[in-house]
Amino acid sequence: MAAEPLSPDLAAEMPATRGGLAALVARVRSESAALWNLDRDGSAAVLKGRAYRARRQRIRLLRHAVQGLFLALVLWIGFDFVRWVRGLEAGRIVGSRPPGVDGFLPISGLMSLRHLFHTGEISPVHPAALVILLLVIGMSLVVKKAFCAWTCPVGAISEALDALSRRLFRRRLSLPRWLDLPLRSLKYLLLGFFVWAIFFRMTPALVGEFLGSPYNRVADIKMLYFFESLSPFALKVLAGLGVLSLLVPYAWCRYLCPYGALLGISSLLAPFKIVRHASSCIDCGLCARACPARLPVDRLARVRSDECSGCLSCVADCPVPRALRLEAPSPLRRPLRPAIAAVALVALFGLGVLAARLTGNWQNDVPAAEYLHRIHELDGPQYDHLR
Repeated sequence: MAAEPLSPDLAAEMPATRGGLAALVARVRSESAALWNLDRDGSAAVLKGRAYRARRQRIRLLRHAVQGLFLALVLWIGFDFVRWVRGLEAGRIVGSRPPGVDGFLPISGLMSLRHLFHTGEISPVHPAALVILLLVIGMSLVVKKAFCAWTCPVGAISEALDALSRRLFRRRLSLPRWLDLPLRSLKYLLLGFFVWAIFFRMTPALVGEFLGSPYNRVADIKMLYFFESLSPFALKVLAGLGVLSLLVPYAWCRYLCPYGALLGISSLLAPFKIVRHASSCIDCGLCARACPARLPVDRLARVRSDECSGCLSCVADCPVPRALRLEAPSPLRRPLRPAIAAVALVALFGLGVLAARLTGNWQNDVPAAEYLHRIHELDGPQYDHLR
């Protein structure tokens, strides 16, 4: 039987489709090479027009790609965990519990850190909470508060609210310095409270009791139920924080986040910081206007502030590639190109998780059968916070 000939329209369309696909592949390859080689030479020329916009967009694309990767990972973990909990509620075990959900248990992670200091051992209950905490601190010990700008989902939401705020108000709003400085101390006071309560107020025996308590063993499910059944007060607090972050961008990150305070302190030791080369700087001030932390980048030789998140917004908006770079101090004096920074942060997190898996410090020690038993008695007094 003879094959039916193609219609003229379809025959004409197929080469175009092949050509379009080939052009798309070529474009992806070209853009990938451009991203990887970005700032390799560190030109001292002043970029203008299309070249300036292309470089700025590529640096932003790198960070947003890493943000998107981690946001997708968080959503996948959340979906998988909800599906697993719904199975427990129905009296069956569906799949397995994703250990990454421990990242939403920072108090358990801090408790485990205290336990590690005292015993030299990692608590088998929610060990991933400690692993993720240490990896996040590790990021800040390399590239400032990189977790906040590159991987934190709350940071990504804050950035989206900042963009919306600028669209609504046509400029980035900020509090006056006399109010901004004392408010920034709030997150350090919150961090100080947690450190005092866990590392000084609680005895090692009490920490061990908390880690093995019925409450902590099901803290992940308690956390899920809390967000699924928010009280009117909690809804008002979250709505208030959202409105506040719209009026004063990054309000939560800048004033209230104790996690950010911890990373800000540890980031002071980071070797890679934003360095301004005065010999190449043209004093345009674009870097200072781009900085979400409102740091005077255009007047600093090296950005040491605990508020710097290593987001590279200043580097992206600088029209002279050699003027602002992420660099280690002498004698290394080696710049960290944007693409290398992105790969290094992802690799650091991935290798840390792999090491935790290989050493048996990733999977929770609470068996699924125990969860299956406990989930139907979570309203009991034994599952209240340890007093």
